[in-house]
Amino acid sequence: MTDKIAVRTTDAPAPAHTFSQGVRKGPFVQVSGQGPVDPATNEYLHPGDVAAQTTRTLQNVKAIVEASGATFDDVVMLRVYLTKREDFALMNDAYGAFVEANTTNGALPSRTTVFTGLPREEMLVEIDGIAIVD
Repeated sequence: MTDKIAVRTTDAPAPAHTFSQGVRKGPFVQVSGQGPVDPATNEYLHPGDVAAQTTRTLQNVKAIVEASGATFDDVVMLRVYLTKREDFALMNDAYGAFVEANTTNGALPSRTTVFTGLPREEMLVEIDGIAIVD
């Protein structure tokens, strides 16, 4: 049986609590929910700008995926959590631009979007994901 391995990178924010940035077990990689945080300073970025927060958040997800030995093309599912329904169109545009620019094989990841409260008031978006490495 394959061991469970914590994924760590300085290219994404350090976990704020008792969880890993990501976990890999065999070919499966689960990325913990990421927000619009600068990995170098751990500061929340782009207050009030859901598009910029979405891009920064996806950059953090991508860094963790890559630290696991996968690529963004290996991402099969992304879950987006938004605080405001009216931010959907702006998030969707930023998400689409990032995902299309970082997917080289033409198969975009699946996605679910949920409207919910998030742990910090300045967070407008949080994203987690699953990748499977061949």
